[in-house]
Amino acid sequence: MKIFVSGIGVISAIGLNSKKNYEALRSGDSGIKYSSKHHLMLGEVPLSNEELEEMNGVKGRDFSRTTLLALNAVKEAWGANKISSEIRTGFISSTSVGGLDKMEEYYFQYLKESNSDYHSKMIFDNGTTSEEIANELGISGFVSTLSTACSSGPNAILYGARLLELNRLDRVVVGGCDPLALFDLKGFSSLNIYDKNICKPFDQSRKGLNIGEAAGYLVLENEKSLVETGNKVLCVLSGWNNSTDAYHQTASSPNGKGATLAMNRALEKAMLDISDIDYINAHGTGTENNDLSEAMAFKNVFGNDVPSFSSTKGYTGHTLAAAGAIEAVYCVLSLLHQAKFSNLNFTEKMKDIDFCPQLIHEEGVSVNHVLSNSFGFGGNCSSLIFSKN
Repeated sequence: MKIFVSGIGVISAIGLNSKKNYEALRSGDSGIKYSSKHHLMLGEVPLSNEELEEMNGVKGRDFSRTTLLALNAVKEAWGANKISSEIRTGFISSTSVGGLDKMEEYYFQYLKESNSDYHSKMIFDNGTTSEEIANELGISGFVSTLSTACSSGPNAILYGARLLELNRLDRVVVGGCDPLALFDLKGFSSLNIYDKNICKPFDQSRKGLNIGEAAGYLVLENEKSLVETGNKVLCVLSGWNNSTDAYHQTASSPNGKGATLAMNRALEKAMLDISDIDYINAHGTGTENNDLSEAMAFKNVFGNDVPSFSSTKGYTGHTLAAAGAIEAVYCVLSLLHQAKFSNLNFTEKMKDIDFCPQLIHEEGVSVNHVLSNSFGFGGNCSSLIFSKN
């Protein structure tokens, strides 16, 4: 059974929609900038909550920034779709921050005054974001929320694909969203994996990651839904897998065991050979552990014929639960434009690896199958494969 991708939407530090994101990827324009507020390099979406409310037509609604970012991307992906009794439609979203920005607001307000707004505490739960977005779209049949750290986005996507495959749904909106939160910035800094300069994925001199905020969503449909909607097929989600190696609470296994399993099993699901993969959108956070582990996994899977690969986190920063979701959108754009994206800020090959990432943007090349990797804390590793229809 084919799982069709018929809609994509994204908002990130490099653009407020898919077109703007692709233009930035094409021109090599990073959205990571120095924040004088946080004294860190961040991939911030250049819009206030009030501006996001205005843009999404929800002015005055007490939504978290997570919901506001997600709404922007979801509405682009959803497009002109309508709710129909003939199409069983679901919504699966992922986030690690949820309403934490509102909780932080409540906390600092509480420190100053006893009559702080308690309502902000009520929208802290991750599922609230999913419910609010689903209500905006009119989806009520199936709504779910996932939170598996940095593999959350792909896990929402593969969960949706499985529900279509099992004939539980005909159409599903899937993806992830996360805003910047002080908790995350302080947390990653405490792990000593935050680069004070712009991150350098897969570079020998890499120091760590930069955090960003973003949202990315896709619309997946089966054949029955396509007949009803008449939507144009962008590509096919041909393979997926989630594998957990449980090596460490935060670190990836040095030999890339979990990543190796995820990629191999995604290839099996797609019934593809390693030679069929034309481009890999890597997890590539820029940390010493992650990049070496993922590179080792590439070697485990592809041997001496590692396909073109790059990390796009040098453009957006690591957007946590949204990372794999926006990168899934980038994979669809890669197929649509027959493009391979450049790995920014690379200067020196890693000593333990004899191959380098994609260093220039290429367009008009042959790209038929794209692999996307996302790895979360606890060894939660997910791989997706997108293919031309």
